[in-house]
Amino acid sequence: MTEQPVSTEPIRALVVDDQELFRRGLVMLLSSEADIEVIGEASDGVAGTDMATTMAPDVVLLDVRMPKRTGIDACRAIKEAVPSAKIIMLTVSDEEADLYEAVKNGAAGYLLKDSSIEDVAQAIRVVADGQSLISPSMAVKLIDEFKQMSKPNRGQVPGLRLTERELEVLRLVAKGLNNRDIAKQLFISENTVKNHVRNILEKLQLHSRMEAVMYAVKEKLLDLP
Repeated sequence: MTEQPVSTEPIRALVVDDQELFRRGLVMLLSSEADIEVIGEASDGVAGTDMATTMAPDVVLLDVRMPKRTGIDACRAIKEAVPSAKIIMLTVSDEEADLYEAVKNGAAGYLLKDSSIEDVAQAIRVVADGQSLISPSMAVKLIDEFKQMSKPNRGQVPGLRLTERELEVLRLVAKGLNNRDIAKQLFISENTVKNHVRNILEKLQLHSRMEAVMYAVKEKLLDLP
């Protein structure tokens, strides 16, 4: 049986936001994108978590601050229930604390609510493709945070299962580079980068690039300054 190309399948998105006008507008605008299918919407964190668990979307747009269950708590619950779901946090501010908490709980990154619909649609495509929405400067700050949190001696180094090339790719991911930039820097194709990232996640039994970076920092695999 011939496998269908991934590109033929629309990205299944769920929108969770308590501001009705914003949510409805976002749903309406995203519905005009040929490669994105909005499969549902919810107005609070509890309903959003329930819908995500039932519908298993590819991408969840999740407001940081909502009634009943915060976006951060919902993010954690959704990642536990549907590890494959990619989560984009929606926020009115770019406070580092929000981003740090979101990524720590499994989010692929965040978007400001005043982003254009083109930026939102592109963000959905980027995270669905397995990449993160973390700027290089934010990546550096996040890694600094995780370095401070990491324990001095872990005793085990399961990350040694990674090849030298995979560690090279992981170091560049940790610097906030996307697949295209990593490919240019290592003189390899973008598809090869994707395959390396996929192998890294499979070996470490993780679900996102930032989870892999956090793990690597904690295990002291990256030799970052």
